[in-house]
Amino acid sequence: MSDQHTPFQLLVQIDALCRGQSVGLPAQQQVAQTWSGIGFRIADQHFVAPMGEVAEVLHEPRYTLLPGVKDWVSGVANVRGRLLPVMDLCGFFGTELSGAKKLRRLLVIEHRDVFAGLTVDAVFGMQHFAVDTYSETTTTINTVFAPFTQGAFMRDGQQWLVFSPYALARDEKFLDVVA
Repeated sequence: MSDQHTPFQLLVQIDALCRGQSVGLPAQQQVAQTWSGIGFRIADQHFVAPMGEVAEVLHEPRYTLLPGVKDWVSGVANVRGRLLPVMDLCGFFGTELSGAKKLRRLLVIEHRDVFAGLTVDAVFGMQHFAVDTYSETTTTINTVFAPFTQGAFMRDGQQWLVFSPYALARDEKFLDVVA
């Protein structure tokens, strides 16, 4: 047989040369698991809603007032051809919306037969938390929020309550809007 190498043998030699001269990969760092949700504020309390429970976030739209409803029902808005009931979430919980109207947003929920926009004081966008900062127990929480929260995350000394819009959409008090 001649001194010539087959193409496969040449590839094996090139591979061996490359591996011999390559710099090793950096050590793989431990990747922390994260949980993501939509951050928002009611009064001075920070919340985070699971990503799958908020259909979209909107600027506060113009809405038409409705007669004969509870005072926390702001009205109804036309959003892309759909009638969206607008609910003042702060009012539902017995607090007042902040004066900064330009920061207010609507968290739109769509769960079972409930399609509604929840007005909140501010939305902070998508928030990411290390899973190991979650606790099922929470520090000082207003009892009106308790039926709709499921633990909390801590970040930079700030507690973020995990708020479930779906739990709110199943609540009889929330569903009873007639004054």
